[in-house]
Amino acid sequence: MIRPRRYLFIALLMLAALPARAQPLGLDDTTIGAPGSGARAELFVPAGAAPAAAVVVLHGCNGISPHYRSWAARLAGWGYAALLVDSFRPRGYPDGVCNHGRDVPAETRARDAFEAAAYLRRRLQQPHLPVGIIGFSHGGLTVLKAVLASARPADEAPFAAAVAYYPGCEPPGTPLETDTLIGDADDWTPSARCERWRDQVQRTGHILQMKVYPGARHAFDTPGPPHMFAGHYVGREPAAAEDAVAETKAFFAARLGAAR
Repeated sequence: MIRPRRYLFIALLMLAALPARAQPLGLDDTTIGAPGSGARAELFVPAGAAPAAAVVVLHGCNGISPHYRSWAARLAGWGYAALLVDSFRPRGYPDGVCNHGRDVPAETRARDAFEAAAYLRRRLQQPHLPVGIIGFSHGGLTVLKAVLASARPADEAPFAAAVAYYPGCEPPGTPLETDTLIGDADDWTPSARCERWRDQVQRTGHILQMKVYPGARHAFDTPGPPHMFAGHYVGREPAAAEDAVAETKAFFAARLGAAR
Protein backbone atom coordinates (compact mmCIF):
# COMPACT_ATOMS: atom_id res chain seq x y z
CA MET A 1 0.00 0.00 0.00
CA ILE A 2 1.40 3.40 -0.96
CA ARG A 3 1.56 5.83 1.92
CA PRO A 4 -0.15 9.25 1.59
CA ARG A 5 3.22 10.99 1.55
CA ARG A 6 4.19 9.06 -1.58
CA TYR A 7 0.93 10.09 -3.22
CA LEU A 8 1.98 13.70 -2.68
CA PHE A 9 5.44 12.99 -4.04
CA ILE A 10 3.97 11.39 -7.16
CA ALA A 11 1.63 14.34 -7.68
CA LEU A 12 4.52 16.77 -7.45
CA LEU A 13 6.52 14.77 -9.99
CA MET A 14 3.59 14.79 -12.38
CA LEU A 15 3.28 18.58 -12.05
CA ALA A 16 7.00 19.05 -12.65
CA ALA A 17 6.73 16.99 -15.82
CA LEU A 18 4.26 19.44 -17.36
CA PRO A 19 5.75 22.03 -19.72
CA ALA A 20 6.11 25.43 -18.08
CA ARG A 21 3.51 26.96 -20.35
CA ALA A 22 0.87 24.48 -19.12
CA GLN A 23 1.47 24.84 -15.39
CA PRO A 24 -0.90 27.00 -13.31
CA LEU A 25 0.41 30.45 -12.43
CA GLY A 26 -0.17 29.91 -8.73
CA LEU A 27 -2.03 33.11 -7.85
CA ASP A 28 -2.22 33.78 -4.13
CA ASP A 29 -1.27 36.48 -1.65
CA THR A 30 2.42 35.58 -1.98
CA THR A 31 2.54 35.97 -5.77
CA ILE A 32 0.25 38.95 -6.25
CA GLY A 33 1.55 42.45 -5.74
CA ALA A 34 0.64 46.11 -5.95
CA PRO A 35 0.43 48.11 -9.19
CA GLY A 36 3.83 48.30 -10.88
CA SER A 37 5.33 45.59 -8.68
CA GLY A 38 6.10 43.19 -11.53
CA ALA A 39 4.42 40.36 -9.63
CA ARG A 40 2.65 37.50 -11.37
CA ALA A 41 -0.47 39.60 -11.08
CA GLU A 42 -0.92 43.20 -9.97
CA LEU A 43 -4.00 44.17 -7.99
CA PHE A 44 -5.59 47.59 -8.51
CA VAL A 45 -8.31 48.50 -6.01
CA PRO A 46 -10.67 51.49 -6.00
CA ALA A 47 -10.42 54.11 -3.31
CA GLY A 48 -13.16 54.24 -0.73
CA ALA A 49 -15.81 51.54 -0.40
CA ALA A 50 -15.05 47.89 -1.07
CA PRO A 51 -15.68 46.97 -4.71
CA ALA A 52 -18.88 45.12 -5.55
CA ALA A 53 -17.38 43.67 -8.74
CA ALA A 54 -14.00 42.93 -10.30
CA VAL A 55 -12.31 42.61 -13.70
CA VAL A 56 -9.46 40.38 -14.87
CA VAL A 57 -7.15 42.23 -17.30
CA LEU A 58 -5.20 40.27 -19.95
CA HIS A 59 -2.23 41.83 -21.77
CA GLY A 60 -1.35 41.46 -25.43
CA CYS A 61 1.43 39.46 -27.10
CA ASN A 62 4.06 41.93 -25.85
CA GLY A 63 3.43 41.14 -22.18
CA ILE A 64 2.89 43.61 -19.34
CA SER A 65 3.38 47.25 -20.28
CA PRO A 66 2.26 50.66 -18.95
CA HIS A 67 -0.69 50.54 -21.35
CA TYR A 68 -2.31 47.60 -19.58
CA ARG A 69 -1.58 49.12 -16.19
CA SER A 70 -3.39 52.23 -17.39
CA TRP A 71 -6.44 50.13 -18.25
CA ALA A 72 -6.34 48.42 -14.85
CA ALA A 73 -6.09 51.80 -13.12
CA ARG A 74 -9.00 53.09 -15.21
CA LEU A 75 -11.13 50.13 -14.15
CA ALA A 76 -10.26 50.76 -10.50
CA GLY A 77 -11.26 54.38 -11.04
CA TRP A 78 -14.65 53.13 -12.19
CA GLY A 79 -15.04 51.27 -8.89
CA TYR A 80 -13.89 47.75 -9.82
CA ALA A 81 -11.06 45.71 -8.37
CA ALA A 82 -8.80 44.95 -11.36
CA LEU A 83 -6.27 42.12 -11.49
CA LEU A 84 -3.67 42.45 -14.27
CA VAL A 85 -2.31 38.96 -14.92
CA ASP A 86 1.17 38.30 -16.35
CA SER A 87 0.90 35.04 -18.31
CA PHE A 88 4.29 35.24 -20.03
CA ARG A 89 7.19 36.25 -17.79
CA PRO A 90 6.51 33.60 -15.10
CA ARG A 91 6.58 30.99 -17.89
CA GLY A 92 9.92 32.14 -19.27
CA TYR A 93 8.79 34.57 -21.98
CA PRO A 94 9.85 38.00 -20.68
CA ASP A 95 9.81 39.50 -24.19
CA GLY A 96 6.34 38.25 -25.07
CA VAL A 97 5.18 35.92 -27.83
CA CYS A 98 4.38 38.23 -30.75
CA ASN A 99 4.18 36.26 -34.01
CA HIS A 100 4.56 32.97 -32.10
CA GLY A 101 1.47 33.13 -29.93
CA ARG A 102 1.13 29.36 -29.48
CA ASP A 103 4.19 29.40 -27.21
CA VAL A 104 1.67 30.28 -24.51
CA PRO A 105 -1.69 29.19 -25.94
CA ALA A 106 -4.84 31.18 -25.35
CA GLU A 107 -6.35 28.08 -23.74
CA THR A 108 -3.64 28.22 -21.07
CA ARG A 109 -4.27 31.90 -20.50
CA ALA A 110 -8.01 31.24 -20.19
CA ARG A 111 -7.18 28.98 -17.24
CA ASP A 112 -5.09 31.84 -15.83
CA ALA A 113 -8.14 34.08 -16.10
CA PHE A 114 -10.36 31.69 -14.16
CA GLU A 115 -7.63 31.26 -11.56
CA ALA A 116 -7.52 35.05 -11.26
CA ALA A 117 -11.30 35.27 -10.84
CA ALA A 118 -11.19 32.65 -8.09
CA TYR A 119 -8.44 34.61 -6.32
CA LEU A 120 -10.45 37.85 -6.50
CA ARG A 121 -13.45 36.17 -4.88
CA ARG A 122 -11.25 34.82 -2.08
CA ARG A 123 -9.38 38.08 -1.59
CA LEU A 124 -12.57 40.15 -1.42
CA GLN A 125 -14.35 37.46 0.61
CA GLN A 126 -17.28 37.43 -1.80
CA PRO A 127 -17.89 33.92 -3.18
CA HIS A 128 -20.51 35.22 -5.62
CA LEU A 129 -18.59 38.33 -6.71
CA PRO A 130 -19.39 39.29 -10.33
CA VAL A 131 -16.13 39.16 -12.27
CA GLY A 132 -15.64 40.54 -15.77
CA ILE A 133 -12.73 40.08 -18.14
CA ILE A 134 -11.03 42.33 -20.67
CA GLY A 135 -8.19 41.47 -23.04
CA PHE A 136 -6.22 42.97 -25.89
CA SER A 137 -4.77 41.25 -28.98
CA HIS A 138 -3.50 37.86 -27.69
CA GLY A 139 -5.39 38.65 -24.51
CA GLY A 140 -8.48 39.37 -26.61
CA LEU A 141 -8.14 35.95 -28.24
CA THR A 142 -7.95 34.54 -24.72
CA VAL A 143 -11.16 36.32 -23.77
CA LEU A 144 -12.93 34.70 -26.72
CA LYS A 145 -11.76 31.31 -25.44
CA ALA A 146 -12.72 32.04 -21.82
CA VAL A 147 -16.33 32.92 -22.66
CA LEU A 148 -16.98 29.50 -24.24
CA ALA A 149 -18.40 26.58 -22.29
CA SER A 150 -15.38 24.37 -23.03
CA ALA A 151 -12.96 26.70 -21.21
CA ARG A 152 -14.69 27.04 -17.86
CA PRO A 153 -13.60 24.76 -15.00
CA ALA A 154 -16.54 22.82 -13.59
CA ASP A 155 -16.23 24.49 -10.18
CA GLU A 156 -16.03 28.07 -11.48
CA ALA A 157 -18.78 30.50 -12.49
CA PRO A 158 -18.81 32.02 -15.99
CA PHE A 159 -17.51 35.55 -16.35
CA ALA A 160 -20.25 38.12 -15.83
CA ALA A 161 -19.13 40.23 -18.82
CA ALA A 162 -16.32 40.15 -21.36
CA VAL A 163 -14.61 42.70 -23.60
CA ALA A 164 -12.09 41.78 -26.32
CA TYR A 165 -10.19 44.42 -28.29
CA TYR A 166 -8.48 43.64 -31.62
CA PRO A 167 -8.49 39.91 -30.78
CA GLY A 168 -7.40 36.98 -32.81
CA CYS A 169 -10.55 35.02 -33.64
CA GLU A 170 -10.54 31.24 -34.06
CA PRO A 171 -13.64 29.14 -34.83
CA PRO A 172 -15.74 28.68 -31.68
CA GLY A 173 -16.25 25.06 -30.76
CA THR A 174 -18.73 25.38 -27.91
CA PRO A 175 -21.54 27.76 -26.87
CA LEU A 176 -21.14 31.24 -25.46
CA GLU A 177 -21.53 31.60 -21.67
CA THR A 178 -20.93 35.33 -21.19
CA ASP A 179 -22.24 38.61 -22.62
CA THR A 180 -19.39 39.74 -24.86
CA LEU A 181 -18.27 42.96 -26.57
CA ILE A 182 -15.71 42.86 -29.41
CA GLY A 183 -13.94 45.97 -30.67
CA ASP A 184 -11.93 45.33 -33.82
CA ALA A 185 -9.79 46.94 -36.53
CA ASP A 186 -6.49 46.53 -38.42
CA ASP A 187 -4.74 43.96 -40.62
CA TRP A 188 -3.00 41.91 -37.90
CA THR A 189 -6.19 40.39 -36.53
CA PRO A 190 -8.61 41.02 -39.42
CA SER A 191 -12.16 41.87 -38.43
CA ALA A 192 -13.57 39.42 -41.01
CA ARG A 193 -12.38 36.52 -38.84
CA CYS A 194 -14.18 37.95 -35.84
CA GLU A 195 -17.31 38.52 -37.89
CA ARG A 196 -17.26 34.81 -38.72
CA TRP A 197 -16.78 34.03 -35.01
CA ARG A 198 -19.76 36.25 -34.20
CA ASP A 199 -21.92 34.56 -36.82
CA GLN A 200 -20.91 31.00 -35.91
CA VAL A 201 -20.98 30.97 -32.10
CA GLN A 202 -24.04 29.58 -30.33
CA ARG A 203 -25.17 32.50 -28.22
CA THR A 204 -27.48 30.56 -25.88
CA GLY A 205 -29.32 33.74 -24.97
CA HIS A 206 -26.23 35.87 -24.32
CA ILE A 207 -25.60 39.33 -25.77
CA LEU A 208 -22.83 39.52 -28.35
CA GLN A 209 -21.89 42.96 -29.64
CA MET A 210 -19.20 43.76 -32.17
CA LYS A 211 -17.97 47.16 -33.22
CA VAL A 212 -15.47 47.65 -36.03
CA TYR A 213 -13.44 50.86 -36.18
CA PRO A 214 -12.73 51.46 -39.90
CA GLY A 215 -9.29 52.89 -40.55
CA ALA A 216 -8.04 52.18 -37.04
CA ARG A 217 -4.92 50.12 -36.48
CA HIS A 218 -4.03 47.30 -34.14
CA ALA A 219 -3.53 48.67 -30.63
CA PHE A 220 -5.63 51.73 -31.51
CA ASP A 221 -6.16 52.49 -27.81
CA THR A 222 -2.46 52.69 -26.91
CA PRO A 223 -0.74 56.06 -26.34
CA GLY A 224 1.99 55.53 -28.93
CA PRO A 225 1.81 57.12 -32.40
CA PRO A 226 1.45 54.84 -35.44
CA HIS A 227 4.58 52.77 -36.06
CA MET A 228 5.76 49.37 -37.30
CA PHE A 229 5.82 46.57 -34.73
CA ALA A 230 6.40 42.86 -35.39
CA GLY A 231 5.75 43.45 -39.08
CA HIS A 232 2.48 45.34 -38.66
CA TYR A 233 1.44 48.97 -38.55
CA VAL A 234 0.07 49.69 -35.08
CA GLY A 235 -0.70 52.71 -32.94
CA ARG A 236 -3.23 55.11 -31.54
CA GLU A 237 -6.35 56.31 -33.30
CA PRO A 238 -7.83 58.91 -30.91
CA ALA A 239 -11.48 58.72 -31.93
CA ALA A 240 -11.53 54.91 -31.76
CA ALA A 241 -9.69 54.93 -28.44
CA GLU A 242 -12.12 57.39 -26.88
CA ASP A 243 -15.11 55.43 -28.12
CA ALA A 244 -13.66 52.12 -26.90
CA VAL A 245 -13.27 53.46 -23.37
CA ALA A 246 -16.86 54.73 -23.36
CA GLU A 247 -18.21 51.46 -24.80
CA THR A 248 -16.31 49.42 -22.21
CA LYS A 249 -17.48 51.55 -19.31
CA ALA A 250 -21.13 51.28 -20.37
CA PHE A 251 -20.90 47.55 -21.11
CA PHE A 252 -19.38 46.69 -17.73
CA ALA A 253 -21.70 49.08 -15.86
CA ALA A 254 -24.75 47.32 -17.26
CA ARG A 255 -23.47 43.90 -16.21
CA LEU A 256 -21.18 44.38 -13.22
CA GLY A 257 -22.81 47.38 -11.58
CA ALA A 258 -22.88 51.10 -12.22
CA ALA A 259 -19.44 52.59 -12.81
CA ARG A 260 -18.34 55.80 -11.11
